[in-house]
Amino acid sequence: MKLFFRQTGETGPAIVILHGLFGSSDNWLTISKTIAAQGYRVFLLDQRNHGQSPRANDQDYQAMAADLREFLIDQNLGTPNLVGHSMGGKTVMQYAMLYPGTFARLVVVDIAPKFYPIHHAEILRGLKAIDLAGIKGRTDADAILQQYEPIVPVRQFLLKNLYRNEQGGFDWRINIPVIERELHGIGEELTNPSVVTDPTLFIRGSESPYIVDEDIPAIKRIFPNSQIETIQGAGHWVQAEKPVEFVETLMAFLNAKGAK
Repeated sequence: MKLFFRQTGETGPAIVILHGLFGSSDNWLTISKTIAAQGYRVFLLDQRNHGQSPRANDQDYQAMAADLREFLIDQNLGTPNLVGHSMGGKTVMQYAMLYPGTFARLVVVDIAPKFYPIHHAEILRGLKAIDLAGIKGRTDADAILQQYEPIVPVRQFLLKNLYRNEQGGFDWRINIPVIERELHGIGEELTNPSVVTDPTLFIRGSESPYIVDEDIPAIKRIFPNSQIETIQGAGHWVQAEKPVEFVETLMAFLNAKGAK
């Protein structure tokens, strides 16, 4: 699948960043400029069924890893650094297991390779409750969505997926039917895990429940050459909540001795 992407920076080592569930490359635009200013080419991808990338009937990590591989080959990126947040983090972990030797360093943001119970069902119910033909704008959509999701920044994040199509009506940039059907698989433990010895950084938020101390031994078994950094005061959206600290942590890892 040919994924939609944005590029920031023209020279330097390549960094490829994958967003999480319900997200898109647009979520990383601001931070990509900060990274590019430090001498990197940053590629922001829309994963399948998200953003401006094509839609498909599946949303499993084998397929998403294959999408990433196709992109790297098409762009002739050699062995770039790979960064993934949440669902994107699981994608890059699966990629590392399937395609060893095709990347330099791996960065996984606030996700572990374990199973996560379904916890987005209420959000999906809220999105489905929005009558696209009946709303006049995002304010109307927000009024409906707040009955299902009380946190304002989360609703703002979700409603970035709402846009006007060529006919002037509203549509979603996420494939809601497929995501709803595949939601259990998105939370699943990665299949057939193999040991990844490449340098790997896990970044977690101190206020996030996604990576807890009890997960560290399992992470170390699969990624023995990994380190785990905790950003204080950050929740699951580490890069959005603490962007300065996130970039500092990322750059320290990528610029460490031995980095390509």
